[in-house]
Amino acid sequence: MKACLIAHTAAEKPNIVFLLADDMNRDTWGIYGSKDCKTPNIDKLADDGMKFHRAYCSVAMCAPFRQELYSGRSPWRTGTLANHSRSKAGTRSLPHYLKPLGYRVALSGKSHVGPQGAYPFEILKTKTSKTKDSNGAFIETANKFFDECREKKTPFCLFIASNDGHAPFTTGDASQYDKDKLTIPPYWLDTPVLREHLVKYYAEITNFDRLVGMVRASLEKKGLWKNTLFVVCSEQGVQFPFAKWTCYDNGLHTGMVMSWPGVIKAGSQAGTLISMADVAPTFVDAAGGKLKEGDVDGKSFLKTLRGEKQVLHEYVFGAFTNCNISANRDRIFPIRSIRSEGFSLLYNPNYRQQTSNITLSTEGSPGMSWHALKGKSEKADALIRKLHHRPEFELYDLKNDPYELRNVNGKPEYEEVAERMKKALRAKLKELGDSDPIATEKSLVKGGGKDGGGKKRKRK
Repeated sequence: MKACLIAHTAAEKPNIVFLLADDMNRDTWGIYGSKDCKTPNIDKLADDGMKFHRAYCSVAMCAPFRQELYSGRSPWRTGTLANHSRSKAGTRSLPHYLKPLGYRVALSGKSHVGPQGAYPFEILKTKTSKTKDSNGAFIETANKFFDECREKKTPFCLFIASNDGHAPFTTGDASQYDKDKLTIPPYWLDTPVLREHLVKYYAEITNFDRLVGMVRASLEKKGLWKNTLFVVCSEQGVQFPFAKWTCYDNGLHTGMVMSWPGVIKAGSQAGTLISMADVAPTFVDAAGGKLKEGDVDGKSFLKTLRGEKQVLHEYVFGAFTNCNISANRDRIFPIRSIRSEGFSLLYNPNYRQQTSNITLSTEGSPGMSWHALKGKSEKADALIRKLHHRPEFELYDLKNDPYELRNVNGKPEYEEVAERMKKALRAKLKELGDSDPIATEKSLVKGGGKDGGGKKRKRK
């Protein structure tokens, strides 16, 4: 059976369609345990394909995430640790690798990458809106693209990048959710403000899920589904406490599902550690291409898709910098992280100072609403303090504490794990030229706040 599957993939280059959400916590999808949020199309895709349990990005911000995804290179290498950053000269990405193989490589929707020479996607003009439902516009553009490629028998790689999930929450039908009946995850404090935000946020997630179903239906109707590697990804976590703009699991942990009829076994699951930098080399591998040594930092997980056992990484690494984040761009509080399958270790080198974020402290935000609960319980006091004050090291036992609520660094029974991971993190940071994250962040602050287009911008 395995030989037949390999022969099938070699005989015909697969089409690739990648649907990318925007600031979407992976655990809001039904397949990752959500009790409230409705994601029937994503859930069905997992039943028909493969669910990834340990996929991680390196930086929980839009521009770094997307440049890692498209280039297959780490943010340290592309120079995109900071928010609204653009890649260094010489950066290459999927269009460079797939176009010589005969592919049309296109992007519809949100870009947030640059410069254009590093990411020379064919940009499909799509009339999207952050305040209105863009699903119809995405489908109209995609259908035209699919028809053109089918007519010319051209393999394609299309990224559809939705704004659903990114604040402000304006799309979808919020009336389908009752704020009083929501289940609040244990890593957040239950406040009326949080519930009001969640209702609107979940509406956007369900709207994105509807887009997943629409694109799949279009591919099926046009007879393209059976030869398409179809991917849905949540991006990084939401703009709520301990998610986006952090190195916690809710920030870096990515929800990802893939379907490829005849290659990926229905209902399969991948437990190996995956980095977003691994996606690009996997697509090139699936398309029959060969990368040169040093082209990318990631590794192909094509064998995983075929159901073969594969270990790509012992660890995955993460980073955060306040640089270029509105109202915090001059704050020096870098964070670095290392994760294995069982543990996460966070390093806060400037721990004597405080960290914060505009979305955590502005009027009407979920984080600000938590302060009314100060003194009400030990949990409330611990999470409120955690908003702004972090120890030098945080170690979490992901098997017994998947929500990263109990820091076990310093406990005798975890001493060996902690020392091993600290040593590995120090070695990796030295390799990356980031041995002193405070110095790194100071250099980024001096660099200014330019976006992928090279202009000063407001936060989107």
